[in-house]
Amino acid sequence: MPKVLILRFSSIGDIVLTTPVVRCLKQQVKGAEVHYAMKKNFSDVLAHNPYIDKKFFLEDDLSALNNELKKEKYDYVIDLHHNLRTLVIKQRLGVKSFSFNKLNFEKWLLVNFKIDRLPHISIVDRYMKTIEPFGVKSDGQGLDYFISEEDEKIISSLPETYRNGCIAFVIGAKHFTKQLPAEKIISICKKISSPVILLGGKEDFNKGKKILSALQTQTLNLCGKLSLNQSAAVIKHSRKVITHDTGLMHIAAAFKKEIISVWGNTVPEFGMAPYYGDTQISNLKSQILNLSCRPCTKIGYDKCPKGHFKCMLLQDENEIAVVVNQ
Repeated sequence: MPKVLILRFSSIGDIVLTTPVVRCLKQQVKGAEVHYAMKKNFSDVLAHNPYIDKKFFLEDDLSALNNELKKEKYDYVIDLHHNLRTLVIKQRLGVKSFSFNKLNFEKWLLVNFKIDRLPHISIVDRYMKTIEPFGVKSDGQGLDYFISEEDEKIISSLPETYRNGCIAFVIGAKHFTKQLPAEKIISICKKISSPVILLGGKEDFNKGKKILSALQTQTLNLCGKLSLNQSAAVIKHSRKVITHDTGLMHIAAAFKKEIISVWGNTVPEFGMAPYYGDTQISNLKSQILNLSCRPCTKIGYDKCPKGHFKCMLLQDENEIAVVVNQ
């Protein structure tokens, strides 16, 4: 009965992308006890995951977390973050570990010289390679995301026209260079025939308010008004999802939604495109190809380093709207 610790501290999307590892370990390794360590502020992501036996949370004190983990006497550690903090944990625990290859050099080549040496597979499949020594194989079921009945009650509180068949539009992202400007979002929404719900965090509320004030179509701004899992419930009940390269995109993929993903400074070649496993689902990756400055970073910036922001300003609103309306 092996006792296994999985390490992935952040962020929302990265944690969601590890869920096939969690599920396959639990289902395919007889008697496996699966524990998971993450940052406390991302605890909602795995709050209802039935394949995890125990969770641990990193707040400010790595030593405190280390002391908790040491008591568990693990047989193995699966390191899906592979940074300095996880190295410290692995050294402290002193058990056999398997670590995810982040391919930082290959990403650096693509960002700085536009030389693509990355494997053209999802990061999920790369995560799965860390557990191959256990005889575990991908089950093709894609990502998991679990929400409670309480979270789903948010749907019944929405105006009737938004309860089923609406379009969820995720207007935010952690970094500015991953986000469509408000004017582009307004233009897209004006072309959409279905009711639209704008989703994002508190930091996106004013952007959502600006978008809402410019529209006469059916649009609801819920940015900053919902918890993460309530936003997930809206996505679960939506017809299609428009989103930037962000955590809610991966939650939408877990619910097997048709996704229109909009790519700015990052590129799908990093392995972070919507992942459905073996399920075939139509989705559009809207991006400006052959733009010499893309990708300018593997993460994001607070402004375009070139000053022109062509990766977002040249996005084709008509193409996006046509796919949404199909």
